[in-house]
Amino acid sequence: MIKVNIKQNHIEINGHAMFDDYGKDIVCAAVSSIVITSINGILRLDDKAINYKSSSDGIIIDILKDSRETNLLILNMISLLKELEEKYSKNIKIYEEV
Repeated sequence: MIKVNIKQNHIEINGHAMFDDYGKDIVCAAVSSIVITSINGILRLDDKAINYKSSSDGIIIDILKDSRETNLLILNMISLLKELEEKYSKNIKIYEEV
């Protein structure tokens, strides 16, 4: 299962969806596309807005600047991940700390 842990200014995404084999998993592919596109969009607008670290275990995003654009892109990313969670609840789980 993919786990998305959201805390204030910190997001961790790790795990494997287990929807299908590695390389064929549409849930993993969707999560990767959503997250990477969001990161690239934020960095294109302001390369100092976030810091991220990608590894074989997953990805960690730290939000460094509070700007309208960054907030909108992060909220959009979370919204898209929540839509996936609704459709694939056995494969992705989102945990939010307020």
